[in-house]
Amino acid sequence: MPRPEPPQALHLVRLALGTPGEWVILPGGGLRVLALAGKVGGLPGSGWLVCLSGEAIVDLPQRDFVRLRPGEGYAVSAGQPWEALPVKAGTVVLLVGWGGAS
Repeated sequence: MPRPEPPQALHLVRLALGTPGEWVILPGGGLRVLALAGKVGGLPGSGWLVCLSGEAIVDLPQRDFVRLRPGEGYAVSAGQPWEALPVKAGTVVLLVGWGGAS
């Protein structure tokens, strides 16, 4: 009897870089990844925005901002508008636990 193939890991950065500027929705987990190709408006809902590679600026209301480096995250909430833009080429962000509309 042939042995089943072992499970494969999903490389989120490579997946996002395959379609820059478009959110990639991962099934079953409330996760989205995006290779930032320019400024992008935040999605409605709450969750964590995590930088996987590169560096991003998260623009917030009232002239506030957060700089995210790889491995850093920021909690965004449904009532807080935000925009993200890349500081470095190849910047990829992950949205975790997204509680908004698709």
